[in-house]
This record gives sequence, structure tokens and C-alpha cells, in this order.
Amino acid sequence: MGRFKRLRQMLTPVRLLVAGYALVVLVVAALLCLPFASATGKCQSFPDALFMASSGVSTTGLTTVDVGTSYSLFGQIVLLLDFQIGGIGYMTVFVYMMYLLGAQLPLRHQLVAMESMPGPNFSDLARFFRWVVVMTLFFEIIGAAVLTCCWAREFSVGRAAYLGVYHSVSAFCTAGFSLFPDSLMSYQRDPVVNVTIALLCLVGGIGFIVLADIRDWRKRARRREYPRGLSVHSKLALGVTAIVILLGTGVVFAAEKWPASWTVGERAMASSFQAISASTTAGYNTVEIGGMSPNSLFALMLLMFIGASPGGTGGGVKTTTVGVLWASVWCQFRRKDANLFRRRISEETVNKAYAIFLSSILIVVLDTMLLTAMQGGSPLQNLFEVVSALGNAGLSTGITPSLTPLAKVLLSVTMFIGRVGPLAIVMALMAKPKPAPYHYAGAAVFVG
Repeated sequence: MGRFKRLRQMLTPVRLLVAGYALVVLVVAALLCLPFASATGKCQSFPDALFMASSGVSTTGLTTVDVGTSYSLFGQIVLLLDFQIGGIGYMTVFVYMMYLLGAQLPLRHQLVAMESMPGPNFSDLARFFRWVVVMTLFFEIIGAAVLTCCWAREFSVGRAAYLGVYHSVSAFCTAGFSLFPDSLMSYQRDPVVNVTIALLCLVGGIGFIVLADIRDWRKRARRREYPRGLSVHSKLALGVTAIVILLGTGVVFAAEKWPASWTVGERAMASSFQAISASTTAGYNTVEIGGMSPNSLFALMLLMFIGASPGGTGGGVKTTTVGVLWASVWCQFRRKDANLFRRRISEETVNKAYAIFLSSILIVVLDTMLLTAMQGGSPLQNLFEVVSALGNAGLSTGITPSLTPLAKVLLSVTMFIGRVGPLAIVMALMAKPKPAPYHYAGAAVFVG
């Protein structure tokens, strides 16, 4: 009994969350290794299956094989469920199933659910997760309907519907998996496909916290209740998202050598699509990433590193993290507290933002060095691959299929860290913190 009690004490909510995602990865990898998951009837190698499972649950979209031709219908659906669960979080699915069964969620599982989706509190936990599932299905169904109508011009109705559902779910979950061998390059000049996929990526990447805040803001506006505006979190997430997408679009538009037959509108559409895909970490591409200029690649890497917003389906260090860091640095020059929209940001939030940013930088540097040692090749391409994996973005310059088995395992771990979060991994590995019995005397250290 004492050993069981110690085990329960060791399994903190963060460790249970990490273990849950790891279990999903292993189960999906095992399913993808089955012969009938493959289009050829042969078992897929475990490093490839592990890579694909990690890519799915982290909604990264990096692939070592072509999804549309390498997997059977069973394998494709397994992958679809993998990134659907990864997009909204497995705890969301668990809480919603408990709600449908009318069961009471134990306190321990409530803590894990709150770790998986920042924002809700104990009082509205079940209602929030139920709303997340409803909103997810709402946007995915609309996207699937539009894409089905678009692709019905080329394929049978059944095939068009399947393509529509698959790509709609993948786009909203910012997973970037495509059943076409060239992602969406065949539709680079199709405004319906571009706009639909881009909007789904934006809605999924902006985060359920912001969507819920917009919903509540509209309710308060109709009832003329206070506060009338959005929360600081929502303003920051929306503002940083708009800024990085506009800047990324401008860089890609100016840096690329576009075909002479393309109009200005088509160039702007392709530029904005790639900026949105990178910023929301969706991973779809309508242009050849490996053929882009170095300036465009650096811009996309920056967008993938920043990523989407907290509580959404995207990855990256998150837009609000960058916003808090910018406010902190700017206020250092003015010798003031970190303030945003006339509100002070707590020191704990600022320190957490620095920890996330610096730990992510460290992972990128170490992984790039290891990948270059394992794989060789261009350091820029390896850096792009690592940033894409950690940011759960899924864009690639084309080196993913040629990765060595060890490199696939390395990037699988990197994608997993990007999905769960570097701080969550560290907290899961560290012992439970104890209050310090004493504090050392202060010391003067000069920096800068």
C-alpha cells in the first residue's frame, strides 16, 4: 500500500500528461506497423512508424513516406485520428467522453486536463472542453463541405468528400498532412483551396482561449455588460499573429523569384499562404520549399519558431510568449514593469516566457548539431528541419525522406517535446520541488 501511495505521489499531473501523449504515440506507431496499414501489405519499419506517429500526435506534418500512396485506407484513418487527437488534445477527448457517459471526472484527471489546455478553471472545465469539441467539429465540417465542392470538379463525390474531410481536419489541427504527393502545390493558384485551408489554419492556430473570449465579448456587447473589450491575452495573441504574418508575407513576396506568368494577386496569395502556414505551424505548402531563397527560409523559420497561440492546435514557443518577451525588453529600457495594454504582466509569467524561449533555442542548437553529425548535408536545411520539428510546423526543404533511422528518432523526440512543451518535459523529469529551508545572501553580478 505504501509503495502504491508513493507511486501516486510521483505521478504528478504533468507526468501523467507526458505519459498520456507518449502512450498515444506508441499505440499509433504499433498500428502503423501492421501489414494492413500499408498500401503494399508489408510492415512499415518501426523508426518510420514512430516518426509518423510522433508527427501526427504533435500535429507536425513531417513525413518520411507519402501518406496518400504508402498507407491503406486503414493506415490513413489511423493517422487522421492521431492528428485529430493531437490537435485538440487527448484529454479533451477523454473529458468529452466522460461527459457523454454522465460520469464525474476525478480531481486528479481534472488537474491533468487543466495542464493540457490552459484557460479553463475547475468550475467550467467540462463545459469548456465540450465547447472545444463542438467548435472543432463546426469548423471542420464547414471546411470539409467547401473543399468537397471544390474537388468534386476533379474527383468522384465520394473521393472528393474523403479528401475534403481529411484536409479540413488536418488544416484545423494545423497538422499539414496531405493525401497529395506535392502537398497543395497543384492548387497554388486556386483561391478557394488557398483561402479555405488558410482560414482553417488561422482559426485552429489562434487558440480556443481566444475564440472563447471573442464569444464572451460578443455576448457582453449585446447585453452592454463590462468589461466591453477583449482580454489582454486575446489582444496580444491576435496582435502578434497579425504582425508576424504580415511581415512574413512581405519578406516572401519580396525575396522570391516568381514565374513571369503569375499576377501580383497570385504572388501575394502564395506569399500569405506560406506565411500563415508557417505561423500557425500548419505545414502545408503551395510552393517548393527547397527552392525558396535563403531570406524566405529564414523568415519561415522565424515564423515556425514563434508558432501559434496557447490553447490552440499549433506549436512553437507561442505568440504570447514573444509578446511578453518584447514587453519585458522594451520596459527594461524605460525602467518600468512589463506592461501590456495598461496592465502589468506578473514576474512569474515573464520568467516562464524567458525559460520557454531559451530552452527552445538550446534544443534547436543541440539538435541541429546532432542532425548535422548524423545526416551531413547543408546546415541550413538541417536547421530548417529541426525548427520545423520543434515548432510542430511540418515544412521541409525535402530532406525528411532521406533521414537516417537515428535521425528519425531524434526528430521524433524533438516533435514530442514541441507538442508537450520543453518546460513540461523538464518538470516531468525533475523531482517534486520542495520549499527552500534557507536563502543565500545576495551578490552583485554585472551583465551586459
